[in-house]
Amino acid sequence: MELDGRVVVVTGGTRGVGAGIARSFLAAGAHVAVCARRPPDTPVSADGREASYTPVDLRDADAVREFFDTVAAHHGRLDCLVNNAGGTPYRLLGEGAPEHHARVVALNLLAPMTASLAARPWLRRSRGSVVMIGSVSGTRPSPGTAAYGAAKAGLESLARSMAVEWAPEVRVNTLVLGMVRTELSHLHYGDQTGIAAVGATVPLGRLAEPSDVGEAAVFLASDRARYISGAALLVHGGGERPAFLDAATVNKED
Repeated sequence: MELDGRVVVVTGGTRGVGAGIARSFLAAGAHVAVCARRPPDTPVSADGREASYTPVDLRDADAVREFFDTVAAHHGRLDCLVNNAGGTPYRLLGEGAPEHHARVVALNLLAPMTASLAARPWLRRSRGSVVMIGSVSGTRPSPGTAAYGAAKAGLESLARSMAVEWAPEVRVNTLVLGMVRTELSHLHYGDQTGIAAVGATVPLGRLAEPSDVGEAAVFLASDRARYISGAALLVHGGGERPAFLDAATVNKED
């Protein structure tokens, strides 16, 4: 398998996108360690192989460093860190307390920095890589999630700077995600009809699956991407369906 014997850490890897990423790495042959504040509802597994889980608060630098040292010491190496943990509830900027927005930035920008710094000594030894999980919210207006969008924009900038500073030992790249279908999609898009309607606004005709993100992450961590660093790879199905396509369809029907 492509990543046979490699060791990968996925933060926030117990559900949703993170669990999908972890499963893709397991299927590629890697040993996977996931961390999050809450344990998975069911073990994260693929092809009869299971990811280990450790409870970690990514805001605690000492706990984060201990986690990475323990994982790397147990396996004798660390090859990739996927900084997936993040997210935010919908809240207009003017209606949220400063403390709320500070927590959003801490989780989505400062926590990946903390994890990357803890992983760096081990990644340098293996000439490994970091994969940041970004968002299209960092590249366009993000009303209702402004602090999140600002943090994700900062994450892309951080990754580009890290790619320069940490070369040639460590590669650093970002996956810029659009909408992804997870077990919590109903909270954002409603029932299956609503999810399908939202998916129809994407040029490829559907929301991404967590496995779509996972396969892209595996690629960036693999030797096939050995000359890719400082890149931001769009995983968004083409973005939003251009308005002229809808207009063309209407004209054709007329």
